[in-house]
Amino acid sequence: MLRLTWVQPEDLLGHELRQATQDGREPSRIAARWRAAGGQEAPQRAGASPNPVSRYLRQLAEDLLDELADLPSRLTDEEPTDLARIKASCATWPTPAPTAGMRAAKGGTRPTESGTPQTPGRVTHPPATTPLNLEAAWLGRAAGCLLGKPVEKLPLTAIRHLAQATGNWPLNTWFTAKGVPEELLTAHPWNRRSAPTSLAENINGMPEDDDLNYPLLNLLLLQRHGPHFTTTDVAKLWLDELPAGRTFTAERIAYRNLLSGLEPPLTARHRNPFREWIGALIRADVHGWTNPGDPATAAEQAYRDATLTHTANGVYAAMFTAATIAQAATATHDIHACLRTGLTVIPPRSRLAAAIHHGIQLARTHPDFTTVVDELHATHSPTYHWVHAIPNTALIAAALTHADGDFTGSICRAVSGGWDTDSNGATAGSIAALLAGSPDALPDRWTTPLKNQLATSVADFNGTGFDDLARLTYSLTHLEAAHP
Repeated sequence: MLRLTWVQPEDLLGHELRQATQDGREPSRIAARWRAAGGQEAPQRAGASPNPVSRYLRQLAEDLLDELADLPSRLTDEEPTDLARIKASCATWPTPAPTAGMRAAKGGTRPTESGTPQTPGRVTHPPATTPLNLEAAWLGRAAGCLLGKPVEKLPLTAIRHLAQATGNWPLNTWFTAKGVPEELLTAHPWNRRSAPTSLAENINGMPEDDDLNYPLLNLLLLQRHGPHFTTTDVAKLWLDELPAGRTFTAERIAYRNLLSGLEPPLTARHRNPFREWIGALIRADVHGWTNPGDPATAAEQAYRDATLTHTANGVYAAMFTAATIAQAATATHDIHACLRTGLTVIPPRSRLAAAIHHGIQLARTHPDFTTVVDELHATHSPTYHWVHAIPNTALIAAALTHADGDFTGSICRAVSGGWDTDSNGATAGSIAALLAGSPDALPDRWTTPLKNQLATSVADFNGTGFDDLARLTYSLTHLEAAHP
């Protein structure tokens, strides 16, 4: 029996009831109708409930999803999805770099912000990134992701016990099964799909993961459409290059909506209870990497990417990440300045902004990161799913702050904090590695097992080295485009 994850209406309804409460709607009457008909809560950790339901209950779930979408929200003003309104709410929105809005393929004309073509000329540029900076970022993203893979979906206590059992606490290196008592592994088994490729004794290059697939897709996006791509360009690229089985949560819903004939931005809203989850955030790195010193343009690119699948705080998480990375890509700022920059591109009254400020403040206040994590979980776990963007972004910001941007400290804190461990490790690793500046600045224990290769089902990237990816990424930066 095939139980396809993340798309079955009877499973989506429980998630949508929770999301409706979070984003300021009142779903109690609809929830009561669902329960009275025999409907169940959403699966807590899996993407699908184990057993099929009746045709009646499935149809009811579809009808109630549409009713929930029509409920008014009290957070509409504080948390807009329209870009103009987002920017209007940000009093310190960063000034675009001189090249922003004037870029096109090498050798051609560049439209100005008003749309008037302009012949390429010499302009003043922000501090440059280099291929070595970008190679470090790719390696950092891969290593952080790989560190978190074996414990993805595990509860916080399980992560701590598994690390403690091998003397790896506070977390400082790869997880291993060697020396872990059998009864502990029985109680808290490793992630079934990841353990064969991500425990210390099994690592042999970077295995496929959606946290690496999406940056690869965004390289293709910029190659084919340039920095002025549209959300529709993103959609067409996915249909051409991204296997549907490699998508999850909001991305799978949007993919299904595209195949049903819906267009962006409706693809992000239609029967999509995952629209504020972490999926858009993990797609943001390339937008930051290719806009060094230009967080405004990075955030706007991330916005056009994110709105295929996400709304409100799901979009803000991507914009925050892209802007933070764009600032880090210049290698001229510390992590605290980078995070402050990220906050300038998201609505200050949003739930995400509050959560990030809280995470940073906790990290500044408590010398023991375990206390920071416990406080974050006490605040967010009763409300949000473990893949939601709000708690995970707050944890990433807290980990980077507490580690002062140190690479090992950042990825280990991000992963040891639980929730979406591989995605959090990946984003923290990308940012901290950029600040480190080069592959040589990253400890060998993180980079050597990667063997300069990654596996993927995206296009012809399978087996590509991180050095080659860095050179390709560098060729797509706006600094390169401005010097035909």
